[in-house]
This record gives sequence, structure tokens and C-alpha cells, in this order.
Amino acid sequence: MNNISRRKFIAAGLAVAAGASGITVAAKIVQHHGLIPPDAGGLYGPGETLTYAAQRLLGRHSMAREFSRSEISENPFANEVDQLGDEFKQLQAASFVDWRVTVDGMAARPASFSLAEIRSFPTSTQITMIGCEEGWTYIAEWTGVPLSYILDRVGALPQVRYVVYRSIQPDWWESIDMADALHPQTLLAHRMNGNELPVPFGGPVRVRVPRQLGYKNVKYINRLTLTDNLKPFGKGLGGASPDGGYAWYAGI
Repeated sequence: MNNISRRKFIAAGLAVAAGASGITVAAKIVQHHGLIPPDAGGLYGPGETLTYAAQRLLGRHSMAREFSRSEISENPFANEVDQLGDEFKQLQAASFVDWRVTVDGMAARPASFSLAEIRSFPTSTQITMIGCEEGWTYIAEWTGVPLSYILDRVGALPQVRYVVYRSIQPDWWESIDMADALHPQTLLAHRMNGNELPVPFGGPVRVRVPRQLGYKNVKYINRLTLTDNLKPFGKGLGGASPDGGYAWYAGI
């Protein structure tokens, strides 16, 4: 059975199971295929598992919608964040020349990249919408380094399943699976609308994951950790947001 037929067969099985015996039975099917999100054990776990598995089986390579320049929002909304600390302010005062993004964990060549290095890497540009679970959206042009390039440069090991990414704000972190980490639209963004990424929008570097809701697009990125297991991080649910009650997978 080829991959497409196999995926259709599994998806059909999920649909039948969900209709016949509820999403709990469907969750057992996807467990066999290893498509279990890290927060599957919660109250909404079976439903989140079904959503995540269906997206990965049918839309693994799908692209977020891209827009024209005429559709870029005139007044994008910079949502509030916790107070940035003294370390950030000192880095900002020096134009972020000492900003580093450290990549560690399951990598053959762990590295620490300066902002200048990140800006020198190959870039990709997209005009996509960022949408928050609170209801606001805006469209902007984002330019940055494909995360796949960073993973290749540090030699991500074959057993890596997740990329954990962290902000300079110590309690702000999230993670994505390799389907999103290697997706061509997933960026370490450092420019917005043709200019350096403004601080209110996450500058100097933020993760841009246009196939997921806004809270997965963490600002002020300074660390990436490659891992095959999310249990050692936080509450083991895959991010600060699921630790606080949101779904780990926030696909749109």
C-alpha cells in the first residue's frame, strides 16, 4: 500500500472509529502510529489527539495561506508581554550585537549563533497571518532563516522528535514536532515588513510557525533544544501554554 493510500485508509479508520465509538477509540488507533501529542493525558486529550493525528496524516505538508503585499495590515497589533528584564535592556542598548541563539540537545554540532550570523544565513520571506486565540489577527511580511537550515547546520540527530524553543523571558517556551520544524514556512524571523524585527513584535528574533496559533510563535528567542522526549521540560506537556491549560498542538 503506498503512503497516500495508507494515510487515506488510516484517516477513514479514524472517522469510522470516531463515529462509532467516540474519539477515545479513535485515540487508540492513532496511538499505534505514534501520533500522540505530549498533552494527551489531560481532560481534552482524546480530542486533541484526534485533531493532531488527522492533521499529521492528511496535512503534514500543507502550506499556510500567503497574501499579497496589498493585504499587509496597516496597524498590526503587538500583544503585551511581561516586563523585559535588565539583561534584555542591556542587549537592546547595544543594538543586540551580543545576542546569541544557542542550539543544544541532540545535535552533532551544538552551536551558539550571534545575531549577525543569523542575519547572514539564507533567508525565506512570506506574507502570512498571525492569529491569536484571543481573537485578534494581522498580516505581515516575515523574513528569516528556515528552521530546517539551522537544524541541518547543527546536525540534528535522526532520533530528534521535537524542537523546544525558549525566550529570554525565562517562563516563555514552546515546542513543535519535526513536521513543523522542517516545514519550509517555519522561520527564525528577524525582519518584518522589510525592516529589522521591532522589539514589540519579538525582535531581534522570534519563531514564526504560520500553521499554528499565535502563542506558538514565541518572541525573543535565545535557545533551541533538540530532543526526543518532552517529559523533562516543564510539566512534560510540551510548552508553557499547555502547562497553563492550552493545547500543545494549535494548528490552524
